[in-house]
Amino acid sequence: MSTATPPIARNGVDTPTLFATLDAVKGSPELAKFQFRATNRWVSGTHNRSTIQGFFGAGQEDTSRTEPYTYDADHPPVLVGGGKAPTPVEFLLHALAACLTAGLANIAAARGVNLTSVESTVEGDIDLNGILGLSDQVRNGYQGIRVHFTVTGDAPPEKLRALVEQSRARSAVYDVLTNGVPVAIDVTTA
Repeated sequence: MSTATPPIARNGVDTPTLFATLDAVKGSPELAKFQFRATNRWVSGTHNRSTIQGFFGAGQEDTSRTEPYTYDADHPPVLVGGGKAPTPVEFLLHALAACLTAGLANIAAARGVNLTSVESTVEGDIDLNGILGLSDQVRNGYQGIRVHFTVTGDAPPEKLRALVEQSRARSAVYDVLTNGVPVAIDVTTA
C-alpha cells in the first residue's frame, strides 16, 4: 500500500495552500473573481503617486494589508520631469517581469522543481513621436518588448524553458499587454 506524499513548500511557495486554492476555486468558480484597485494623486509636474491597499477577492474584501503600498512615478528631466521615480512605462516592464517571475515560481513549485536562481531583463522600445503628437503614424506605446530569463534549478534546461513558457501562457500582465483590455475613463470636475 502506498501513501501519497503531501506537497511541501518549495521555492518559497506554500504549495499546500496553492493546491488548496486550486481545489477551492474548482469547487466554487465564483471565488476566482477579483477586483484590484489603485488610487493616484498628482504631486507636481509629471510626478504622481499611486496608493494600493485593498482589493476584493475570494468572495470578500481583503483586509490583510494593514498599510498601503505607495509608488511614485515621474518622467526624467529629458522628458520634462523631475526624475524622482520610474516612468509609468517602466512600471509596465516591472509588472511584466514580476508577473512572469511569480508565475514561474508557482508553476515550478507545483511541478516539484526547485529553483536556484531566476533573473530577467525586460526591454521596451518606444518612439516618442506618437506620445508627443508629432506623428499619427507612430503608436503612443511600446513598439516591442523583449524579456530574457536566466533560470537555474534542479530540472533539465528544456523543462526550465517549459516552465517559463507555462508562466507566459498563464500571465495576467502578458495577457493584458498582448490581447488588450477595455479601459473606461470617467471624469468628475469640481
